[in-house]
Amino acid sequence: MAWTTSRVIYLTKREGRSFGFFLRAEHGEEGHLVRSLEMGGPAELAGMKDGDRIIRVNGTFVDNLEHGQVADMVKRSGMSVTFHILRADAYKQAKANGVDLSQPNSHPGHTKPTLNGVSGPVPKPKLCYLERTSGGFGFSVKSSKNEQGIFMVDVIPSGVADKAGVRLRDRLLEINGENVENATHDQVVQKIKESGNSIMFLLVDEDSDRYYKNKHTRLGVGMATVRHLPLKPRIANMTKGSDGYGYMLRQEPNLKGHYVREIEEGSPADKAGLKDMDRIVAVDGEDADGCTHEQVVAKIRQSGNNCCLLVVDSKTDKMYKQGGASPLLFWEEMKGSLPQSATPEPDLRPPLYPTLNLEDYKPKLCRLEKTSAGFGFHLNGIQGVHGQYIKEVVRGGAADQAGLEDDDMVIEVDGVNVENSTHEEVVSLIRRSGDTLVLLVAGRRAYDYFKAKGIPITTLLLSKDLSQEHSEPALLEQLHEEERREEQREEYVEEITRPDTPPSPARERVISTSSSSSSSSAASVESLDERL
Repeated sequence: MAWTTSRVIYLTKREGRSFGFFLRAEHGEEGHLVRSLEMGGPAELAGMKDGDRIIRVNGTFVDNLEHGQVADMVKRSGMSVTFHILRADAYKQAKANGVDLSQPNSHPGHTKPTLNGVSGPVPKPKLCYLERTSGGFGFSVKSSKNEQGIFMVDVIPSGVADKAGVRLRDRLLEINGENVENATHDQVVQKIKESGNSIMFLLVDEDSDRYYKNKHTRLGVGMATVRHLPLKPRIANMTKGSDGYGYMLRQEPNLKGHYVREIEEGSPADKAGLKDMDRIVAVDGEDADGCTHEQVVAKIRQSGNNCCLLVVDSKTDKMYKQGGASPLLFWEEMKGSLPQSATPEPDLRPPLYPTLNLEDYKPKLCRLEKTSAGFGFHLNGIQGVHGQYIKEVVRGGAADQAGLEDDDMVIEVDGVNVENSTHEEVVSLIRRSGDTLVLLVAGRRAYDYFKAKGIPITTLLLSKDLSQEHSEPALLEQLHEEERREEQREEYVEEITRPDTPPSPARERVISTSSSSSSSSAASVESLDERL
């Protein structure tokens, strides 16, 4: 019966925004109606139409519930919600023919689910975090001889479990990150009791469970939606200022991970919402866990002047760890709903360097003659990481006239390689240079390119033909051979600023993202007309 075909639609919204439609109960009309679709909003893009009836919310049948109950269910869903809907004509015909819409097999022809208008996967298992109150958790578990698994039952409406996303007949997969699919009823009950005042469940609803069983797919936390979790990681987008991002990146004693410290008031980090002791989970969507301090700093550097951090505070971090889940699940779930400009995706950005055309990547040998205003640039570095770079080149000054540009990496100072030198060592070399300073520098992309290819950056590159007719392996071998003939140079350091200005201490500058758009207008106060 094609007329009973329902659609599964997943909607995801941004913080402070709506799903882009009104939920109404109208006199003379049955069901929960979709009205006043916002042009270009999530609901309209997903294909919802005026007059559609909502049959299920997050897998729960709602056609027999009051309007206010359904509106509350949608609001409690947070940033994402799953609907089963029927077109107006199909709904009316089903009602006229006495079809029991609460039974999934009464409308077996589910169309392929969509996410904000794009065909998407079937519903995911879900992570649900519960904190006990004086009334308990608000659910029971049930098992039977005729059915494999432990199921959630007696879910109290508006209770702890209900608010956390637990639904009747959800099958229990994991408790606090431990798989319990083969555990006995008594073992599950014991684990719940031992959890204390908080517990994390991995659950799967009936529709999703049936789908995965047909495909013989084993479910795990890495496949889960985190939309029901009460605490959210934060996505911080930042644009570098003249003094960097304005925070320190540190590894704290007795703590695993990379932490944000010493945020400067009014800095890009401060404006992006970074907080002291936030743990950095990812840089531009790339996992930072397991990386060394230097590797995380390198990821931030490669972002150029714009960087996006995924961070968690201590409470959010603890909650995710309790469920054995990575906060990157939040990034994966949210990135599709963020505006393109606020969703840095390393694989979609222009490559750090082209395949060849190496002529564009030659280093520069810059000769600076000091004026009364000094050399006209600042030298920046990141604490604990080798490498200094040029910043704040004064327009018309000595550095500008010599060809230096912001973010040029300093390779040599007066013929001395400083790639592995400290900030102080480089400053000292520059001060000793007198009124004439010769710097070998490479643009940031050129620097990253040569380092990735293992090609040493020396003055030898200045006289080489780096056109496409010379392959990288041949160039590399030629440079190594010429280097072997040269005398070994002392490796020193690089960095400095204007003459009469004492060098500012090197600082670790990190990142974050600007906050999202302004909040939407308040929801309608009419009880039977809810903006969602």
